[in-house]
Amino acid sequence: MNKRTNTLLFILGATVFNVLLYIVVFLLLMLLYSRIIGSLPESAQQWGLIIILILPIAISFVLYRFLLKLLLKKVDVDKYFSPLFGGRRPPPRKDS
Repeated sequence: MNKRTNTLLFILGATVFNVLLYIVVFLLLMLLYSRIIGSLPESAQQWGLIIILILPIAISFVLYRFLLKLLLKKVDVDKYFSPLFGGRRPPPRKDS
């Protein structure tokens, strides 16, 4: 496989991993929330659901960045992946 294929597969795999990480964190928070829902007043239950929808985004983002930094320290990025965005094109030549 070439660098572009590696880059594409890495992006797809990282995206799937991030979504799965969100789902796992969401389910764990829902499990925790279901254990304590009976002791909360109704308004706190509604806010709890809102927080449980937002909090996994932040947690999965932090975990994803940590794991990505750890992976990038171990893998030589330039050897296996091509850059997503190329450099700027050189300005056109002015023929005199």
